[in-house]
Amino acid sequence: MRVGLIADIHGNLDALDVVLADLPARSVDRLVCLGDVVALGPQPRETVARLRELDVPCVLGNTDDWVVAGAVPGPRPAGPDPVADLTHWCRSRLFPEDMAYLAALPPTLDLVLAPGCRLQCFHGSPRSHEDVIAAGAPEAELDAMRLDPAARFLAGGHTHVQLVRRRRDAWLVNPGSVGLPGVGPDSPYLAAPRPASAAEYAVVDVSAGRVDIELRSVPLDVEHMVGFARACGMPHADWWAGRWRAPARH
Repeated sequence: MRVGLIADIHGNLDALDVVLADLPARSVDRLVCLGDVVALGPQPRETVARLRELDVPCVLGNTDDWVVAGAVPGPRPAGPDPVADLTHWCRSRLFPEDMAYLAALPPTLDLVLAPGCRLQCFHGSPRSHEDVIAAGAPEAELDAMRLDPAARFLAGGHTHVQLVRRRRDAWLVNPGSVGLPGVGPDSPYLAAPRPASAAEYAVVDVSAGRVDIELRSVPLDVEHMVGFARACGMPHADWWAGRWRAPARH
């Protein structure tokens, strides 16, 4: 079976559609979303509609939880707060059925890829959608995250950083971010965020006794995306534009 993994779409339908257009060439049998569907981007309602239209199974991400709860946890800055403001704006754009969809997302999903070969999906970790699994995270920290010891593949998002890491008899995979680069959790194990101009995803292939993991990066029309974000009335559009590489000047 070939499984496509996407994560951290963050209400960016343009980026999601670019990934969906790239997927047929990868011949995936199933697509799974690892959470953070709507918050912080210009097309939250449209993004939910696309995932529901395609019947893509999805787990609950931390920003999905914020949207459902109607609040961003933790101390917030005294001045401008793009994350909180955008979360509330995205929430205001959703229909009741969209809210019900997000509220029903499970924290984990399991998928059988082949006999005796199972994929466990989550956002941060099975313990918490706020957990960070990074290349440099110590094994002792991973041991506390309730990762399924019987799963051959463990797939999560949250960090916005692509990752393939061997852990005992399993592979840890992070497909990166579809729709919002350069914004992930603070962690000593992650490099400083950087602007980008591509949508990221991964493909896990288990067939004929072989395992292949491919990390994909698909170029985006950043100028078009930024123009739409500014035109649609999304607050903090300049902040959002700064997550992407500046569009070319002609």
